[in-house]
Amino acid sequence: RADNADHRLTPLGSTFGVVGPERAATHQAKATALADARQMAKALTLTPKQAADCGLAVNFDGQRRDLTQLLAYPDVTVEKLADVWPQIQTWSNDTRTQIEIDALYAGYLDRQAADVAAFRRDESLEIDPSLDYTRVGGLSREAQEKLAAVRPKTLGQAGRIEGVTPGALTALLAHVRRGPSHAA
Repeated sequence: RADNADHRLTPLGSTFGVVGPERAATHQAKATALADARQMAKALTLTPKQAADCGLAVNFDGQRRDLTQLLAYPDVTVEKLADVWPQIQTWSNDTRTQIEIDALYAGYLDRQAADVAAFRRDESLEIDPSLDYTRVGGLSREAQEKLAAVRPKTLGQAGRIEGVTPGALTALLAHVRRGPSHAA
């Protein structure tokens, strides 16, 4: 993500001595403000009824939601939440923007983390050496050719082949899980 490049790269630049002291201090102040805002965002919560009373449309599922979770709703903005919690008006524009971006990406990051955990769990799953990759539904011709040429022994090895996409791995995983009766 381009929006957080300074957060990822400035500490690295400091380590290698390519970031000056002024830039390092500016980054540290910004990072501290963002960390404080993130902590505050987790602490500020509303029930669905409280959210509705504030004019925020959320699911009435009994779940208390923090500021970041509320921002995941399409019509909820930091500006609207500042009416509920005036203390967030002290956040800089950069901090507000980053908190909103964090909220937008949170669902994707959670799903990606779950996908990574699932892949690690299935990484050692063995692939039949005689598997006919043309019979695996959902594989592109490129993926079929690369898998057939390399003949990976496990799903983890298949995932390290250049050009084998996450979608191809998912298709291969589904095929391998179905077992030998559905293979070639």
